[in-house]
Amino acid sequence: MEKDSTRQTLLRCTVYIGASSGVELSAGIRVPDSAEAMKRRLPKKYIILILGYSVALLLIPYVLDYRNKSPHVKDGFQQQKCPDLKSTIALWSTRDKTGGNSTEMEDYGNRSQSRINIYLHATWRTGSSFLGELFNQHPDVFYLYEPMWNMWQALYPGDAASLQGAVRDMMNSLFRCDFSVLRLYAGSANISTSFIFGWKTNKVICSEPLCKAYKKHEIGLIQGDVCSKCQPRDLKELERECKKYPVMVIKDVRVLDLGVLVPLMRDPAINLQIVQLFRDPRAVHNSRLKSKLALVKESIQVLRSKKQTDKYKRLLVPSNRVNRAESYVSSAMELICDNWLNDMLLVVNAPVWVRRNYMQLKYEDLVLSPVEELRKLYRFSNLTLAPDMVRFVMNMTRGQGYSSDKPFLISSRDAREAIYAWRERLNVEQVNQVEAYCSEVMRHLGYRKRSMDNT
Repeated sequence: MEKDSTRQTLLRCTVYIGASSGVELSAGIRVPDSAEAMKRRLPKKYIILILGYSVALLLIPYVLDYRNKSPHVKDGFQQQKCPDLKSTIALWSTRDKTGGNSTEMEDYGNRSQSRINIYLHATWRTGSSFLGELFNQHPDVFYLYEPMWNMWQALYPGDAASLQGAVRDMMNSLFRCDFSVLRLYAGSANISTSFIFGWKTNKVICSEPLCKAYKKHEIGLIQGDVCSKCQPRDLKELERECKKYPVMVIKDVRVLDLGVLVPLMRDPAINLQIVQLFRDPRAVHNSRLKSKLALVKESIQVLRSKKQTDKYKRLLVPSNRVNRAESYVSSAMELICDNWLNDMLLVVNAPVWVRRNYMQLKYEDLVLSPVEELRKLYRFSNLTLAPDMVRFVMNMTRGQGYSSDKPFLISSRDAREAIYAWRERLNVEQVNQVEAYCSEVMRHLGYRKRSMDNT
């Protein structure tokens, strides 16, 4: 009875840990040393439990993500999967942030036709420079060649995904003929037309009234050594010229996801139309390997945008020992094909006003049937097709050989050789890898696998 009474008394007492040794009770009773040691061990147990619980919380999402996103594997190669449909369609909600209904959304398509802004949406080595040149030559077009290049160089090694918002903001300013945004990445407030990337082949910068080297209405390639003699002009003068043109075209390769442009497409003041260029992934891969040294930095920026939990495993890195540049350039092909597939799904589920302002173009169609495709392209852009442009596009696609020693230089080439060069330059393993990972893209675009061509 005496022990029970003592136990009840201890329970009713308030225990506190004193600054001195030992554990005391408010009633003045001292706990034995064994009890004191047990009290000291309790925090360690709690720490172990907390650590175990934290590890469990981290592992559960990883296991679920791995189970839900495990790649399809066939013949040793990872197969391309379709992106999540719900997240894609979410961009085209029937109600915008202001509560508008689907009928109001259709009004985005009823835009002023006083000025058209066009973005050429492509990736590296798809023939986008040639496509852009078809606009650069037109006398009614103000053309900019890869203006976001300066940003990517200034913010290197920032990952491509984190730069997408900055790319969109720059495009928003440029389409309004506001070139002050370029100063943010120039390191100086005093910049001129010579800071514009690709200025030595820009028809507006190298023609009257900014320079007397060329005339805008005369069709023909701009020679860089001739244009380099033009006096640099202030950006304010270029802005004034920009506002004179009924059509402005920006060609770039740094918008990874078409969804990034949705806010601009919704803005009727910009009146944005998009031309997306595709090309056989095997030909793209071949061309990227040929220009690998020039594409290393940007390939790294693309690869850095991958999350650690993503399913990408750098599948296109050759199994044998290769140099680092080829590994980076090859690995980036994975994201290119996935981004293409995301764009296709985005457009398929888009409202009518989006599809009306979007055009899909294949490089192979453009170079094999240049006049027909150029006519479609200009009709979409509200531009006239002059006989001089017909002769120009025919000459550009009926040249000699696959390419010059400088792959980024626009020149006359043999279109058929350019299309099928990958068949002789890629080995069997490289072809199989690209066909495996880009299988869905190839199927949607109508590119046949090599095994099917041989049957």
